[in-house]
Amino acid sequence: MQIRLLEPTDIPAAADLLRRAAITYFLHESAPEDAANFLSQHDAAGLRRNLDAGFVYHVAIVDGVLAGFIGVRGGTHVFHLFVDAAYQRRGIARALWEAGRGAALGPGHAGVFTVNSSNFAVPFYESLGFERTAPMQVDKVRYNPMRLSMPLVGAA
Repeated sequence: MQIRLLEPTDIPAAADLLRRAAITYFLHESAPEDAANFLSQHDAAGLRRNLDAGFVYHVAIVDGVLAGFIGVRGGTHVFHLFVDAAYQRRGIARALWEAGRGAALGPGHAGVFTVNSSNFAVPFYESLGFERTAPMQVDKVRYNPMRLSMPLVGAA
């Protein structure tokens, strides 16, 4: 497995992966029009907009295939983290998290991360140390606000 920064040529595969994962894991909980709206905002053009806005994306490549990706907004919010169903349970999501976290941490970072997790992904985020900060929310899609506060080495 190779973890690297997302390149523009990766965007179509990442958008396809996001679409399939969203349909499989959480959009079934939403009204059809809300699911369609989500997909239209998180397509290839949406990923390009996020990159242009400064989101940092990493991809996991397994045997030449884009198996997963993470996008972090503002160095603190996990905006996207998806792994293709065929590649799950291999440590890819954790490796992507470590890459995204590592790229975000630096001088002045408070060691705090947030995510709006799908119901499906809550156990994964809990395994990383994230905790729910509020009950499940519904804003077109269902999500669970979560937060991780990491002790920083050398912090006083």
